[in-house]
This record gives sequence, structure tokens and C-alpha cells, in this order.
Amino acid sequence: MTVLHLYDTARRAVVPFEPGPEVLMYTCGITPYDATHLGHASTFIAYDVLQRRLIDRGHTVKCVRNVTDVDDPLFAKARQLGVHYLDLAAGEEARFERDMVALNALPMASTPRASSAIPDIRGFIGMVLDRGFAYQAGGSVYFDVTRFPSFGSLSNYSHEQMIEFARERGGDVDNPDKRHPLDFVLWQPSQSDEPSWETMWGPGRPGWHIECSALALRELGTTIDLHGGGSDLIFPHHECERAQSEAATGATFVKHWMHVAMVSMDGHKMSKSLGNLVFVDKLRTEWDPRAIRLAIIEHHYRCEWEWDDGLMPRNAGRMAAWSANDGDTPSVLAEVQAALDNDLDTPGALAAIDAAAAAGHGVRSAAALLGVEL
Repeated sequence: MTVLHLYDTARRAVVPFEPGPEVLMYTCGITPYDATHLGHASTFIAYDVLQRRLIDRGHTVKCVRNVTDVDDPLFAKARQLGVHYLDLAAGEEARFERDMVALNALPMASTPRASSAIPDIRGFIGMVLDRGFAYQAGGSVYFDVTRFPSFGSLSNYSHEQMIEFARERGGDVDNPDKRHPLDFVLWQPSQSDEPSWETMWGPGRPGWHIECSALALRELGTTIDLHGGGSDLIFPHHECERAQSEAATGATFVKHWMHVAMVSMDGHKMSKSLGNLVFVDKLRTEWDPRAIRLAIIEHHYRCEWEWDDGLMPRNAGRMAAWSANDGDTPSVLAEVQAALDNDLDTPGALAAIDAAAAAGHGVRSAAALLGVEL
């Protein structure tokens, strides 16, 4: 059997991915304050295809995908709507799960909520403080990046780039309580309408990054085989997550980092703040969910792509062509397996199935490996 190769963000190269019999995976999930858009779906379907190939190769996979139900955007949307943040989160999480089921995503081993991990987070912060990697200031607890010499080695960004991304993505770089602009919050005071928990360093709530570290440690243990999310999470989220996890445990946090490129519309990354979104539940009212899945995986997971109005008709046609022939052709499955082993080359896999279907061959098992049931 050929070796599976995947791009590793930290090493900046396509390298062999050779885990043990059980693969431990963690993917950063949604902040549940709005519907699932195509950018979300693109990320999670990429990891779903990877899981399917790992299972096909004989592994068992334990994949955890968190729900960030303690975070600023969720609180802001709940204020705007005049509802409790947990009620908003529960409704949007349920909508997200319906979308994932419709797109035939494999079930997760667990989908833990950040709000379930407060005891774990308190203990985790205590470990980081005890080991000298954090400090208290202004009612908050901050991670001291100067105490962690390899900070920045996941993203490989320059100091200036890290400052820029931290400023754009909630890093509060100008906070005078911090010793260094890239120091990040582990615990912070809550606003009056936000949840608050008691700790030995004062009441408040966790920072964003610490939630995933605590959940990953609780659900999967000290070291994970593969961790991922959208490429916009490389910095600061995953860089900070790695630093605090390794500071707390003294062990390697993640063996392989895999990130999925952004999806754009109207020339800009799909984002809730811009409103340039294509929602999966809306697409499902008009198109076969299998065609939506094909529209996503016709793009390589590491390549940014732009939504266009021809995407769905093209993949509905592809779906019809694949379904036109009965039976199965083992050689097509082998081609798809080889394509996926080459850094999850889903465009190459689709091209192989397209050619086989056009030649009148059955493609059922090859399509199933991509999560498309004919």
C-alpha cells in the first residue's frame, strides 16, 4: 500500500502521514451564532474525506470537533437578538449538525462544548501559571510569549505579520496590561451580561484559545496525530493553542497540522462580518446535497476558490453522469485511493471518476470513498 502524504503547515511541505492504528484528530468547530456557510462546509468536508481514506486504509479514527459556545461573537449576536447565548448556540448547533448529516459527513467521536470544560480550563491555566509561562494583570491571566522561544514556528510568520493578524483577529495588541503585544489572554473578567465563573485569580470567563487546548487534552490526551481548521486559524488561534498546550504538559501537542484554504465570494473571503455568504441550508432547498459535496471537493483543500453560479449546475450534471452506470470498476477505486494519498487530491479523484463514468464504467465504490452514495 502506498504511503499517505499530506501537507504539514508547520513544516511547510508535503510529508508522509503515518499514524498508528488509531488516529487522534481534532478539528476546530463552529462558534454557533449563525447558519453554516460554504466556507465552514469546505473545511469540515476536507477532514471528512481524510477520515474516510484513513478508515479505508485500515485505521480507526477518533475525531473531535468542538463547539465554541463561550466567545465574543456569540455573546454579541445574542445581545443583538435579545436571547440567551446558550439558546442561540443550541439552535445554531442543531442547524449545523443537520447540514453535516445532509452532506454525509461521518459522525464525530465527540462534539464537546467549551462551556463544558470550565473545570478543565481552570486546571489547565493553573498548570501554565505554575510552570512560569503566564502572569496575572488587570484581573486577567495572560500567556507570556517571551517564555516560549518557539512561539511563531507553527505559522512561520514574521513578527510584523503576527502583530497584524493578532490585531485583526481579536488579539488586543495594544492592551497596556500586557507585557508583550502578542501575549494572549487565558482568563478574563466577564461583562455584566456574560457568563462568569469563580477562580482563584478572580471571576470571569476563559479566552478563546484555552478552550480548544483544554478540550483536546480532555478528549484525546497529551499528543494529537492531526489538528486542523481553516487557514485563518493558523494565527493566532493554533499558534497560541500549541504554545499553551506544550507549556502546560511539556510534551508535543500536535504531530501534524493541516489547514483548509478559504472560500471567497465577490472577491472576498466568505465571512459573517461581510455578509458575502452562501448558506448550506439554503443550497439544500435547491440542490441534491451530494452535488453540494461534489462542488466543494472539486477544489483542492489547500487552494482558495471563489463561488460562482455555475458551480452547482456543473456538479448536478456530474452527479447525474456518475449515477448513469450500474455496477462497479475496481480500477477506478484504486485511482481515487492513489489521488487521495497524494495530499488529498480530490480534483484528481473527481477527474478519474468523471473519465470512468464517461466511458460507461460503474463508479459506485470510488464515489463512496469520497462520501457520495450513488
